[in-house]
Amino acid sequence: MSEHRRKPPQSQGGGRAAARRAAQQPSGRRAGPSRGDTSGSPSASYGEERPYAGRAEARRAAQRSGGGRRRVDEGAGSGHGGRGGGRRGGGGGGHEGRGRGGRPPKPRFIDYPRHNKYGWRRWVPSWKLVTGLCLGFIGSLMAAATIAYAMVGIPNPDKTAEAQNNVYYWADGSQMAATGGEINRQIVGIDQIPDAMQNAVISAENKTFRTDSGIDPMGIGRALVNMAKGGQTQGGSTITQQYVKNARLGDQSQTLSRKFKELFISIKVGTKMDKPDIMAGYLNTSYYGRGAYGIQAAARTYYGKNAKDLEPDECAFLASLLKGATYFDPAGARDIDPAATPEANLARATERWNWILDEMVKDGHLSAAQRAKYTNKFPMPHDIKKNAQLSGQVGYLVDLAKSYFLNNNKEGVDAAKLARGGYEIHTTFQKDRVKKLEAAVKKVRDANIKPKKRPETDTYVQFGGASVDPKSGAIVAVYGGEDATKHFTNNADQTGAQVGSTFKPFVLAAAMQEGVRDPRGGEDQGPDERKIVDPDKSRYSGKNKLKIKNYDGTVWRNEDDEEWLQTNDGNESYGNIDLREAMVHSANSPFVQLGMDIGIPTVRGAAVKAGLLESSLSKSDVPSFSIGISDPSAIRMAGSYATFAANGEQRDPYSVSHVESGGKTVFKQDTKPERAFTTAVASNVTDVLRSVVDDPEGTGKNARIPGRQVAGKTGTTDGNKSAWFVGYTPQLSTAIDMYRMDDNEKSGKKREFLEMYGTGGQKKIHGASFPSEIWQTYMSEALKNTAVETFPEPESIDGEAIWGGGASSPPPSPSTTPSGTPSATPSDDPSTTPSDSPDPSQSCNPWEDFTCGTKGGAGNGGANGGPTGDPTISPSTTPPGTNGNGGNGNGNGGFIGGPSS
Repeated sequence: MSEHRRKPPQSQGGGRAAARRAAQQPSGRRAGPSRGDTSGSPSASYGEERPYAGRAEARRAAQRSGGGRRRVDEGAGSGHGGRGGGRRGGGGGGHEGRGRGGRPPKPRFIDYPRHNKYGWRRWVPSWKLVTGLCLGFIGSLMAAATIAYAMVGIPNPDKTAEAQNNVYYWADGSQMAATGGEINRQIVGIDQIPDAMQNAVISAENKTFRTDSGIDPMGIGRALVNMAKGGQTQGGSTITQQYVKNARLGDQSQTLSRKFKELFISIKVGTKMDKPDIMAGYLNTSYYGRGAYGIQAAARTYYGKNAKDLEPDECAFLASLLKGATYFDPAGARDIDPAATPEANLARATERWNWILDEMVKDGHLSAAQRAKYTNKFPMPHDIKKNAQLSGQVGYLVDLAKSYFLNNNKEGVDAAKLARGGYEIHTTFQKDRVKKLEAAVKKVRDANIKPKKRPETDTYVQFGGASVDPKSGAIVAVYGGEDATKHFTNNADQTGAQVGSTFKPFVLAAAMQEGVRDPRGGEDQGPDERKIVDPDKSRYSGKNKLKIKNYDGTVWRNEDDEEWLQTNDGNESYGNIDLREAMVHSANSPFVQLGMDIGIPTVRGAAVKAGLLESSLSKSDVPSFSIGISDPSAIRMAGSYATFAANGEQRDPYSVSHVESGGKTVFKQDTKPERAFTTAVASNVTDVLRSVVDDPEGTGKNARIPGRQVAGKTGTTDGNKSAWFVGYTPQLSTAIDMYRMDDNEKSGKKREFLEMYGTGGQKKIHGASFPSEIWQTYMSEALKNTAVETFPEPESIDGEAIWGGGASSPPPSPSTTPSGTPSATPSDDPSTTPSDSPDPSQSCNPWEDFTCGTKGGAGNGGANGGPTGDPTISPSTTPPGTNGNGGNGNGNGGFIGGPSS
C-alpha cells in the first residue's frame, strides 16, 4: 500500500492541541517540535487523524478553523512541503501550504473580485467600493471642470461680431452685387435700451437672468441629451449663453465640444461682467431679420425710430423676432422657406407677442392696465425697404441665390451667419439672358397692358418667368417682376398661380410609363394589371361636359354626392379623339378621364419624378387634378419640362455653383441626374408636344422659332385667373406665367387672384397669347449664335390602343362575308351617320366593362352595331346606324360593333 495512503501513526506527545499551538506561532518563525513529540518522521503529523480528503475538505476545514494559509512545521522528510502541507500538514520542504491550518493573506487595496466570497458573490462589489468609485468620479469631474475653467479665455467680441459684405457674381465671374454686412449695426449703451425691451427678453427667454450664474444646468442637460439622441439641439440657453454664442464664438455649430466651450465661457463671463453689460451685449449682437444686427438697427428697420423711443408693445414684438425672424417677421421670408408666408408669420408673431406681454404682467414688468392698452393692437412694422443696388431683377436674383445657399449648404451657415458677410457667392445667372428675358416681358407689357386706359382690367397684371439649362439644371435667367425694390414677391418663385393645361404632359407621361388600370384587376392594382397607353392609337371622348367615371366604370362623385361634368375651353366638343390631338387642341375631357384611369396618386408621382415639389401639388385626388389645379413655380415648371428635354433625366434646378469664404470653398454644387422616365416615354412626350407647336391648329403655334425644333404646352385656368406657356428646345427650357393679383403686400390683407377677361384688350387671356409671345421673343434672342440641336426620334413604347371616357372603337371595314374578327386598325374617321348608340359618356366600354363583349344580340346586334354618331347629339334623337359585325350571334355586338341595345 502506498505510503501516501497509509494511516499515519498516532502522535505520542501533545496530539491536536500541540499541533494547534505550533500552527499559531507568529509568521516568520519556524515552529520547533512540541513537548512530547517524537523525532521528525516523514509520516509524522501535528495531530491529523483523518485520511486525506482532497482540496475541498482542506478548504472547509480551514474555514471552520478561521484560518487561510498557514505556515506548517518543517518536516524531516524530503517531500515538497507546499502541496503536502496543504493536504496532510506534513512534508519536509517547509513551504507555505493551502491546508486548514494556513495563515490569512494580506488584504488588497481594491478587494475585487472579493477574496472571501465564492460563486457570484465574488463579483458583487461592496458598498465601500461603490461609494469610493462615485466619489472618485465626481472628484475627477470637478477637477477637470476647474482646470477647464482656469484654461478657457474670453474671446474678443470685436472680431466675431464684425460684419462684412457678401459678394454675388454672375455666371461669367463678373460682380453682380455686394450686400450683407454694410448695413445695420450700431452699438448703443444700456442707457439707450428701454427697460421694456430688457424685461420683454427676460420674460420670454430667461426669467432668472438677474440672479443666475450665467448658465442653466437643467437646460444644458436637456440640450446634451437631445444631441445624444439626435434630436433638436436648441433650448436651455440663458441670455448669457446666447450673448457668448452671438458675440464671443465664431463657431456656431451645434456640437458637444462647442457646447462645453460655450458653457465655461458663459460661467467666466457671468463672473467677470455685470448683468447690464451682458444684457446690452446680447441685445446689440442679436439678429432681428432683414439684415438688422442689434437693437438699434432693428428699431430703425422695423419702426423707423431709435431704440430708446420704442414702446412696450414694439419691444415685445422685437423680442419675438429673437426666436427666429424667418418665421416671425410679418413680411414673410418665402425666399428662405416657402412656409414662411406673410399670413403664417403674422399669425405666429401675434401669438408670441401676446404671450410675451402676458408673461411680462406675470413677472411684474408690466401692469395689467398697460397690457390692456395693447389688446388686439398688434404693432405692425414697416414694409421692407430694399437696397438701391438691388433694384430691377438683381434683387430677385440675390434672394434666390441666398435662399438656395441657406437651404443646401452643409456647413451650418444660417441666415444670421450669412448676414455677417464675408461670402463670395457664384451664381448660375447669365447676365445677357436675364436682360433678354426682362426685355421680352417689357415689350409685351408696354405694347398691351394699359392700366390708365383700362383700369378695371389692366391693373395688377403680373408676369413671371424662368429659364433652365436641361443638361445641367442651372437656372440661367428669371423674371421676378418689374422691380425688386417695388414689387417684393418673386414671380418666378411659387406665387399660387395654378398651371392649368401645362400639367397635361405629366398625365401623358404617367399613361405611357405606368399605364391605365384594368377594371378587372380589383382595387389593388399590380404592375401586371395595367396597360401602357399609345398616344396615337388610343381614343378618349372629347365631349364637352363629359361625365367623369372611376376606372372601374362607376360614376365619380364628390363629397356632396355630386357627379363631375368636365368642360372644355370654349365649351368645344371633339368627339372621340386620340391623345396627340387632345394635346394639340388642349381638350380637357380626355385628360381628366385618362387621369382617373391611371389613378391620381400615380399622376402625382409622375409630376414629382419630373421635378415638381410635392408640397406645391394639390393634395386632393379629384378629377381636375390632371388639368393643373396645382401651383408650382415657374422655376420648377421649367425644370420639370427640362426633364423631357434631357430625354428623361431629371436634374433639380439650382442657382449657386459654389461659395467661398476666407479663401476656402464652403459649398459646391454637385449635380446628380436621376432617371425619371425611360427614353422611350420622354421622347414620345416631346414628340407630342412638338405637335402642339408645329400643328397649324396647335395652341402653341405662336411659339415657333424658325429653324429650330420646339416642344411646349399652353395653359389656361378656370376663371381666366392665370395663363402659362412652358416649352423647350434641346438647349433651354423656359416657363412664362401671367396673372392678376393685388400687389398690396401689407400683412393681414388676403391677396386674391383676379380675372383677366378683357385684360390687354383681349376677350380672354390664353397661354397662346401673351405668355407664348414672350416665350418666343425671349427664346429667339437667347438662342442666337448657338448651335441648332434636334430632339431624339421617338422610340417605340409598345403601347396599346385604349378606348376611354366612353369612346368606342369603330367597326372594321365592311366585307362581303361578315366576320366576327374586327379590323386591327381602327378608323380615324368614324362614320358621320348618326347612331342609335348612347351618349359616349354612357356607352359601354370594353376597357371599363369587361361584360361588354357578351352583350351583342344574336339577331339584332348588327342593327345596333354601327359606329357612334356625333357625341354631342342627344341619344333620343339619333336614328339607328347601319349594320355592323355584331349581329352574328357571336356575342361581339357590344365589344366590336358598338354598344348593344
